[in-house]
Amino acid sequence: MKRGSTFFLQVVIALLGVGVLALLLWEPQVEGRNVNATLFEIYFKDPFLAYIYLAFVPFFVGLYQAFKILEYARRNKIFSQRAVRALRIIKYCALTTAIFIVGAEAYLFIFIRGKDDIAGGVMMGAFIILVSAIIATAAAVFARILQNAVAIKSENDLPV
Repeated sequence: MKRGSTFFLQVVIALLGVGVLALLLWEPQVEGRNVNATLFEIYFKDPFLAYIYLAFVPFFVGLYQAFKILEYARRNKIFSQRAVRALRIIKYCALTTAIFIVGAEAYLFIFIRGKDDIAGGVMMGAFIILVSAIIATAAAVFARILQNAVAIKSENDLPV
């Protein structure tokens, strides 16, 4: 892959990570129930918000692994066990994120339903679960294909 293409994609991944982090930090301040709350009350007295922040740790780990895969591609080392391992980590991160969001959806249905309108939160959660499932499936397929290519390369002792 060309250096310019991989660098551009790495910049896109970095901007995506910064954008998601900014949204995670900014959104609770404009939420309706936090209108008169202090920053301490917003960020340190809401267990659901802490849970969501914990749920996005695998998302950021997956972004870092995607960044690493692009670095392997830039150095022409994409057909390596490291790249296969990074794809597997991305798969597990996507599945973990989906599981965390399922837990958040359960929390909304059990504790918030009837007291507040949860339709927006449920729809965002369903979208994140769908995207995570797609990413996990794609990473699993790519990991299997790449593992086969690495095995063929090692059988033939082809240079990297």
